[in-house]
Amino acid sequence: MMNNSNQQHIEDHKSKTNKNYLLLLVVNYVCLFLGSTSSTLLSKFYFNHKGSSRWVSTWVQTGGFPLLIIPIYLPYFLKCTERKPFTHFTKRLLILSVFVGIMLGINNLLYSWGNSYLPVSTSSLLLSSQLVFNLILSVLIVKQKVTFSNLNCVILLTLSSVLLALASSNDKPTNISRAKYFIGFFCTIGAGLLFALYLPVMEKIYKKVYCYQMVMEMQLLMQVVATTLACIGMAFDGGFSEMMKESRELFDKGPTWYWVTVFSNVITWQLCFMGTAGMVFLTSSLTGGICMTALMAINVLGGVVVYKDEFGGVKVVSTALCCWGFCSYVYGLYVKMKEEGREKKEVEKSNHVREMVHMANDIP
Repeated sequence: MMNNSNQQHIEDHKSKTNKNYLLLLVVNYVCLFLGSTSSTLLSKFYFNHKGSSRWVSTWVQTGGFPLLIIPIYLPYFLKCTERKPFTHFTKRLLILSVFVGIMLGINNLLYSWGNSYLPVSTSSLLLSSQLVFNLILSVLIVKQKVTFSNLNCVILLTLSSVLLALASSNDKPTNISRAKYFIGFFCTIGAGLLFALYLPVMEKIYKKVYCYQMVMEMQLLMQVVATTLACIGMAFDGGFSEMMKESRELFDKGPTWYWVTVFSNVITWQLCFMGTAGMVFLTSSLTGGICMTALMAINVLGGVVVYKDEFGGVKVVSTALCCWGFCSYVYGLYVKMKEEGREKKEVEKSNHVREMVHMANDIP
């Protein structure tokens, strides 16, 4: 009985013909879009005004986990679902959430340390390779089919990211030793590989999850674990006192703007992770990775609009490649959905004809 019920939930939430599917998909992509662009702009604001703490960059990525209580409990209190939060949340899911939370915490730390030791151009160039790794790992872990649509998109988005990195080639690290530069290099490579692994692993786990609320519940537990790791690291390395000192003495906009920036970044990172998890659950890990990579170009445009960054020829070409790749992938998904819909109608029609023939044969 329970297995049948769970399977029905899976069909209800992931079926592309379900009336809530498109709404959930749009809401999650909007969260990913707003979270990615806003967190990038806020991070730039933080660093532009002499913020420099690696621990702050690590902590803000998952420190807003209490906000996930809203999408977990609100549908239940609004009577949108009869399922109580954390109902049928098995011990296996708990263990998997802790494991992925540890992986996420390590990824956040590697990402922050890599960014602190590398110029923007080098960091972007290294991270641009994660989409290729994502495709390879998706094929190996979740048996993702390689089509012209997704392969073309991966190639174009990777080229777009590489060009974007080359456009920032004048960025140079200041007061960074050769040893620290190599630490940053390998930390960034590690972060890219770990996140490329994180997405298909999550898709594999989500195949056992029967509703969207459980996705958010798993996200909550993962981020609790990741934040705990960050807090332990901060406690041992003096990260908390570093935050207080930075807010009072280093951040040139003053303590008030410092904490507004930090907590705003906490909120936007939650939107980003929530959107990513939803995209992976509703579509695939490759689609989630493609959407995140495509937003890198949008983040560039955000910098042009908000901070008046230069928008030269290389960035124009990079943005065009990004739009081309993303639009070709979306069109491929659209064609696939139409084909699936046509096949479903043909099956239903065939079943209807078979029933009519059966009824006719039963007539004496």
